[in-house]
Amino acid sequence: MINSDGDAEDADGSGVKPNARQKRLQMADIARLAGVSTATVSRALNGSQLVNAETRMRVVDLARSLNYSINVGAQNLRLGHNRTVAVVVPYERANRQRVSDPFFLSLLGSLADALTDHGYDMLVSRIDAADLTVAAQHINTGRAVGVILIGQWHQHEQLNALASQKIPLVVWGAELPQQRYVTVGSDNVQGGFLATDALLRRDRRRLCFLGDTSLPEVAQRFAGYVRAHQEAGVRYDPALCIPTSFLAESGRAAVSGLIRHGAQIDGVFACSDLLAMSAISALLEAGISVPTDVAVIGYDDVELAAHFHPSISTVHQPIEEGGRSLVKALLELLETGASRSCTLPASLVERASTHFVS
Repeated sequence: MINSDGDAEDADGSGVKPNARQKRLQMADIARLAGVSTATVSRALNGSQLVNAETRMRVVDLARSLNYSINVGAQNLRLGHNRTVAVVVPYERANRQRVSDPFFLSLLGSLADALTDHGYDMLVSRIDAADLTVAAQHINTGRAVGVILIGQWHQHEQLNALASQKIPLVVWGAELPQQRYVTVGSDNVQGGFLATDALLRRDRRRLCFLGDTSLPEVAQRFAGYVRAHQEAGVRYDPALCIPTSFLAESGRAAVSGLIRHGAQIDGVFACSDLLAMSAISALLEAGISVPTDVAVIGYDDVELAAHFHPSISTVHQPIEEGGRSLVKALLELLETGASRSCTLPASLVERASTHFVS
């Protein structure tokens, strides 16, 4: 067998070289036989999406037929890089959203699958959202070749600064004006519109909005909430728009406060499924029926939303596709130095919490 360094190995993998007169197979030989460049062969054998599927399969099949294998460990040592990507989950000290949040767990699972498919390991870490520049330490210390950051928080300019330093960074979040870093995320404006429009179409007119609009993704969801009201010719009540962190207890406190002060609501749009669950719990504890008295829609479509009681109508974020897109964008940055932001479509999943399901 021949390894990627062009060194012959014995059949049992012991590393003992056979007869020196045996011709060594080089990557250039595969390139010549496949009719492509050696760079294309290298990318194809490493599973790069920059090589179209047909060419990639042709190169891999040819290499396999010639008993050519890539010694990844030796290659990484020789080239001085590793196969680890840092996935960073920031937190705010005042409202420390847990990694056990269902959305984080779903996205982390998607990222782990996508990175594994490309032969990369995943290093998960947490940093204070007030200083996202700490994420660059994973690159500077050689612990990782790139960073995937889950959430922009309030640090748009810090992320722009990291991009200007050519840090290989991709962010799950909203695409913003004057953005220099790469983002992957769902269409938050459309998601906010779909959720609010669904409630308005069921003749709900006093709609509570739960979310922190100082965060880019939530601000866009709120823009969709406002647009749906405008298109329906219904005025929304700003007093029903409650600044709420993504912590479950924050959602419960917000809804309990509205109930305690006698606010009249007949619908809730919560900016996460966890917030929707806590809102429903607060409503039921107060003897308010869901969805008969108050209909509730969440956001994310985590797996638990379908099994909650009542099952939660929600805006579906394509989390599996999101993980794959984040990894693809980062690998493009690593290989070419450039990549484009990507906004994925949002859709509405209708369940019992809005009485769509009998």
